Amino acid sequence: MNLRFDNKTALITGAAGAIGKSIARGFAEGGAKVFITDITREGVDKSVADLLATGAQAAGLAANVTREAEVEEVVAAAAKFGDGAVDILVNVAGVVGQGKVEEITEAEWDRIFDVNCKGTFFFTKHVVPLMKAKQYGKIVNFSSKSGKTGSAIMSPYSAAKAAIIGFTQALACELADFGITVNCLCPGITDHTGVWTAVSAGYIQNLGKSRDEVVKQFTSKIPLKRLAQIEDIVAVSLFLASVGADYMTGQAINVTGGREMH
Repeated sequence: MNLRFDNKTALITGAAGAIGKSIARGFAEGGAKVFITDITREGVDKSVADLLATGAQAAGLAANVTREAEVEEVVAAAAKFGDGAVDILVNVAGVVGQGKVEEITEAEWDRIFDVNCKGTFFFTKHVVPLMKAKQYGKIVNFSSKSGKTGSAIMSPYSAAKAAIIGFTQALACELADFGITVNCLCPGITDHTGVWTAVSAGYIQNLGKSRDEVVKQFTSKIPLKRLAQIEDIVAVSLFLASVGADYMTGQAINVTGGREMH
């Protein structure tokens, strides 16, 4: 399997987080020039410094993915870094929230949709013209297991992640003639990530159980009997951006240990 990305430029959002940072490292190890973004300058600077320390070609710029002008600035900087091209876009940036539907505020609903959906839309909107000009591109979006089968007390998150799947499928049809593929991942619970830390804390509070009990409850529903590891997510992300996935588009790939099978 060819997972080399020589002469390619990859733009990764949410790259100060555990998954985004690891995906950026994977592309760098495969020879790509890597441009990253996240909401805080400190987070971006730390991730870039870590990449540079490995000998990677890396740069980054902080931005709020819900503000189109800031997204436009990131894409322009990434294109300059990539000698005019952004060949690969991985939309990792996202947030999660929990609450009973009758207690969810409009502001919380909007926050979850803005980051997960609007952010993915803005980056795609501004990267696609660069990909069309080159007649080549790989877009990898992040949905969730919850985007296929909704999760209790996570209705806004489930709805937003389901929207990402629909967006991915629509773009796959729209962009196919330009040599651009669009796919998305639907991870299950991934250990050692900010999302799982937040989700497990919510379940501990809402279910009145210890962390070990919450983990046991969730893993008991997974055929492979473990939570996903970051490496599991990275591997599929790199594959979807590789030549091995050239005949795949519009797909929502489960990485759930068998918990989700459709």
